[in-house]
Amino acid sequence: MLLAIDAGNTNTVFAVHDGDDMRGRWRSVTKDVRTADEYGVWLIQLLTLQGLTPSDITGAAIATVVPQALFNLRLLCRRYFGVDALVIGDPGVDLGIDVRVDRPHAVGADRLVNSVSAHRAFGGPLIVIDFGTATTFDIVGPDGGYEGGVIAPGVNLSLEALHQASANLPRIAVERPERVIGTDTVPAMQSGVYWGYVGLIEGMVARITNEYGSPMKVIATGGLAELFRHGTDIFDAVDGDITIRGLIDIYRLNRG
Repeated sequence: MLLAIDAGNTNTVFAVHDGDDMRGRWRSVTKDVRTADEYGVWLIQLLTLQGLTPSDITGAAIATVVPQALFNLRLLCRRYFGVDALVIGDPGVDLGIDVRVDRPHAVGADRLVNSVSAHRAFGGPLIVIDFGTATTFDIVGPDGGYEGGVIAPGVNLSLEALHQASANLPRIAVERPERVIGTDTVPAMQSGVYWGYVGLIEGMVARITNEYGSPMKVIATGGLAELFRHGTDIFDAVDGDITIRGLIDIYRLNRG
C-alpha cells in the first residue's frame, strides 16, 4: 500500500491507497517543528483503527510546500514504515508533464501534482482552482503541460488579516450569507469575504479564458471548494482528492 502525504502551509493530509481504493485519509495541522516520532505515534494509531499495520505500507510519496517539514516526513517514512519516500521536486522524479514556465523549480509541488491529476481525470485545457492558504489558479494545457497560473491570498488568510488590522472587527468563520447587503458587522464581513471571493473566481476565470483564447474546464479543489460551489456555477467539477490522486499517479509512473 502507498502512503501519500500532502503537506500544505495550513494542513497536512495523509492517505493510504491499496491500488484500488483509498483505505484511509487523515488531516493534521501543519507544524514544521513536529518530529517524526510525533507523526509516527499519531499515524499508527489511525492506521490501527482502519485495521492496518505499518508493515502494510510498501511505498510513500510526499508533496510539500513547507521545506522545514520535509526532513521529519522523510524520517517518518523510513523509521516507521521502512520505505524511502518519493518526493516531488527531487532530482530524477518524472512528473510525466512539461512545466512551461520561466522557473519550473519555483512552482509549488502541490500545483504540479494537481495538474497531473486533473488532466488525467478531466483532460484539458483546464483551470484548476485550489482553495488553500493561498487561492491558486493553475493553467493546464490540452496535453497536460503546466502553463502558469495566478496566486491570490487565501480566504482564511484574508479574514485573519482583516481581524488583526482592524480593532473593531471580530474573527469570523467563512459562511455563505443569504444576502449580499449585511445589516450588521458580522454579516457584512461574511458577505465581503464570500461574495468577494466569488467575484474574484468568476472574474479571474473570465480573464484567463479570454487571454488563453479557447474554452477551458474549471476544476475546484481544496478545503473550501465545496462551500464556494454553491455560490457560483463556474465550476465544471469539484474534487477534494486531486492532490492525493496526483501523488499516486506520479509514484506509479516512477516506481511502477
